[in-house]
Amino acid sequence: MLKKLINSLREYKRAAILTPVYVIIEVLMEITIPMLMAYLIDYGINESHIASVLIFGSALLAAAALQMIFGIFAGKSAAAASSGFAKNLRSDMYRRVQTFSFSNIDKFSTASIITRMTTDVTNIQNAFQLIIRMAIRSPFMMFFCLIISFRIDAQLSLIFLACIPVLGLGLWYVFSHVHPILQRVFRTYDRLNRIVQENLRGKRVVKSFNREKYEENKFGEISTTIYKDFAKAEKRIAFNIPLMQFCMYACVLMISWLGAKQIVASGNNPAAGLSTGELMSLITYTTQILMSLMMLSMVFVTMTIARPSAERITEILAEESDLKEPSNPICFVKDGSIRFEDVRFNYRHKSEEPVLDHINISIASGETVGIIGGTGSSKSSLVQLIPRLYDVESGRVTVGGVDVREYDIESLRNQVAMVLQKNVLFSGTIKDNLRWGDENASEEEMVRVCALAQADGFIRQFPDKYDTYIEQGGVNLSGGQKQRLCIARALLKKPKILILDDSTSAVDTKTDALIRKALREELPETTKIIITQRIASVMDADKIIVLDNGRIDAVGQHEELLKTSVIYKEAYESQNKGGYLHE
Repeated sequence: MLKKLINSLREYKRAAILTPVYVIIEVLMEITIPMLMAYLIDYGINESHIASVLIFGSALLAAAALQMIFGIFAGKSAAAASSGFAKNLRSDMYRRVQTFSFSNIDKFSTASIITRMTTDVTNIQNAFQLIIRMAIRSPFMMFFCLIISFRIDAQLSLIFLACIPVLGLGLWYVFSHVHPILQRVFRTYDRLNRIVQENLRGKRVVKSFNREKYEENKFGEISTTIYKDFAKAEKRIAFNIPLMQFCMYACVLMISWLGAKQIVASGNNPAAGLSTGELMSLITYTTQILMSLMMLSMVFVTMTIARPSAERITEILAEESDLKEPSNPICFVKDGSIRFEDVRFNYRHKSEEPVLDHINISIASGETVGIIGGTGSSKSSLVQLIPRLYDVESGRVTVGGVDVREYDIESLRNQVAMVLQKNVLFSGTIKDNLRWGDENASEEEMVRVCALAQADGFIRQFPDKYDTYIEQGGVNLSGGQKQRLCIARALLKKPKILILDDSTSAVDTKTDALIRKALREELPETTKIIITQRIASVMDADKIIVLDNGRIDAVGQHEELLKTSVIYKEAYESQNKGGYLHE
């Protein structure tokens, strides 16, 4: 886990290495200050020796200045290293997610991925900054302070050792009891993000059904769960602070009392025993030791919080895509011919009930193929195998006579354009969205494909025409307008295979017919696959495939299927009865 995370440091390794160096120098200066203070009191002020006062006073100022300077250096380099580490971590996770197949993405919910890239990365960033600074500073400070304290007075310094087991037990209690709670909290965060995401996406539905109160209660319940778990964890973490303070004040009181007795007994003579300056420095070292222990405990607490986050981030970084690139990939797709050869597919491997079973289809390049079937008949699952969004469980899918698993994935997908019923438009102008199909497309090319998709007419009615700004998700467009823009965007790819997955469901039948006519006349060499519930949309197709529960029920042309397929005939009669086919 640590190895995978540290790989994201890269160009910030230098800052991460320099931070402990600056911290060690800062610590050396800080532990020198009490010793110089003792010399200043014992050999300067008590002896009324001005030269000693000037020497030790100047050394004291120099040590304080160096401590401040290296403290600033340490803070700047720690901030740069931790922020850069977090930036790289997010980038690495994002790039890893881009390589995932749909089955990998199904494993992690969208809300969970967002939580990991935000909250979890922030936890790691905070922990890393503490580790390279405080986790170095505290042990060094304790080590050097203990050595000097034992040199001043070994008996009084033994008081420190009595506190260490007590503090160690406190840290163990926090670490062992808080970690399971925090693991549960971050899983709950995923659910919280999912609820917010669903609510914002479906706000029109929420308002139309007057379900605001229900959504508020649902959000309130999960928010309360997070509050209770965090409160429980914080209560256990908070136990550590009073324990640290009790130990610190107990040590200071014991050393002050026993040290004062020694000074009185020795007559404040350094040669005979403990001096006033040495007692003051010993109390300072006591405070530094116990403050170091407190900071170390804070590091442990932060690491306890960050550990579940590190595990969740590592899950993303360690996830390997189910889609493996071949060792010698083919980068050229000859044509748009497609074959399904005894294909079996399931979203979860080794599941008993397949989504698709014994699929055998042959589609010639340039053909127009219709696919119909009831809800849940796996129409979308079938076409998602063509651009290799998923891999088959058995059998094979070929494009241009080559198994899709032998292609370079990018080359294959460049030749397959998919338009979904719920396709996505991104915030930006209409031109920006169209150029997803071809980033170098000219304005003339964009106008041409929009005319084919029957989108040019409504675009020109906007005041800014093709420079009209589309809000996130295309909320300022109608469903039919969004679908037509998505079709135009797909056409800009100049694909050899065009898949329309119920992508004209929001347009009227006349516009649907015009789009099909334009595609038939303008793209004769492109293989066109049309998934639809409308019989009218596939009546003139070269081939119609009827799916039923993941199996092929029938294949043929319109007139043939009316005689051979009960499912097709029932759909035709149902739609024809209402005059739907003749609107």
